[in-house]
Amino acid sequence: MAGYLTTHVLDTAKGCPAAGLRIELFRIDGGTATKITETTTNSDGRTDGPILPQDAFETGNYELVFHAGDYLRANDAPADFLDVIPLRFVMSDADHYHVPLLLSPYSYSTYRGS
Repeated sequence: MAGYLTTHVLDTAKGCPAAGLRIELFRIDGGTATKITETTTNSDGRTDGPILPQDAFETGNYELVFHAGDYLRANDAPADFLDVIPLRFVMSDADHYHVPLLLSPYSYSTYRGS
């Protein structure tokens, strides 16, 4: 099986998917970040396809950058604490990696989903 990466953003303060949130994906190699792609979440808080599809998948260190402040401001929520949320993680096997973000104006959490 070839690996791939997906994400999902939920606005836990509003109790709904975070639509219109910009996300960037970087590959980290020896301290150098190389941008792979940029996308925006759809009405379900997901990207329209894998943010890193099977044909582009490589094991290694990655960073998802969630532009939470822009999303919060666009949705009339307080954006005086969170702005850009970088999440660094390792994909060590050719597997499905799902990295969701649970977001509110003053906190966030993440986990490796399925």
